[in-house]
Amino acid sequence: MDFEKGEVLLIDKPLGWTSFQALKKLRYQLKIKKIGHAGTLDPLATGLLILCTGKKTKEIDSYQAQEKEYTGTFVLGKTTPSIDLETDFDAEYDITHLNIENISSVIPQFIGEIDQTPPIFSAIKQDGKRLYELARKGQETDIKSRKILITELEFTDTSRFPEVDFRVVCSKGTYIRSLARDIGIALGAGAYLKALCRTRIGEFKLEDAWQIQDLIEQVKNS
Repeated sequence: MDFEKGEVLLIDKPLGWTSFQALKKLRYQLKIKKIGHAGTLDPLATGLLILCTGKKTKEIDSYQAQEKEYTGTFVLGKTTPSIDLETDFDAEYDITHLNIENISSVIPQFIGEIDQTPPIFSAIKQDGKRLYELARKGQETDIKSRKILITELEFTDTSRFPEVDFRVVCSKGTYIRSLARDIGIALGAGAYLKALCRTRIGEFKLEDAWQIQDLIEQVKNS
C-alpha cells in the first residue's frame, strides 16, 4: 500500500473506541504521515469507518456526503440523557399500550425529509464548544434542528420486545440516537439506543472492511 500517494481504507471500528483512536492506532503502527476519517462513529457504535491517507484525504468530503446504512437495536420504555448507554437511565415509561403489531405504525412519519434535532451528547459545535462538553457540565443549550433524509426504515426483529432491531438508510447528518428518541416519543414510551452498527457508506460495505489488527499485520508482513 502506498499511504503517501493515497489509500482508502475500510475499517470495522471496534466497540468502545472513538473514531480518532482507530485512526491514531493505524497512524502510529503503520507510520502514516497524513490520515483522516470520513465521518465519525460514536464509541458505543461499531461498523464501517472510512479512512483516507495521503492525497486521498482530499476526497473525504465526498465520502462523508454519501448515503449511509445502519442496523441496531433500540429499547422502548426507558430513556437516558445521551440516548444510549453512555449515561444512566433518567426516566421510565409505561409501555402496556404497545405491542409488536402496533409499534410499526409510526414508521411512515420518519420516511422522507424530516426535521431532526441532534442529541445534546454530540460533537456538534455551538458557540465554539462541543455540545457534549456542555452536556457533561450540565449546561442547557438550545439545539437547532436540521433537515435530514431517511429513505428506508424497517423494524427487523421485535421478538425481544421491548427491544426492537431495525435497519435504516439515511443521509449525511442523521443521528440514529435522535431517531430512536423520536420513535420513542411518537409511541409515547421513551426509547434509547442499545446497539448500533454502520453497515454501508455509499457503495462501501462493512463486509469488505478490515479488522484493525489484521490490516496492521497485513501491511507489516507485505
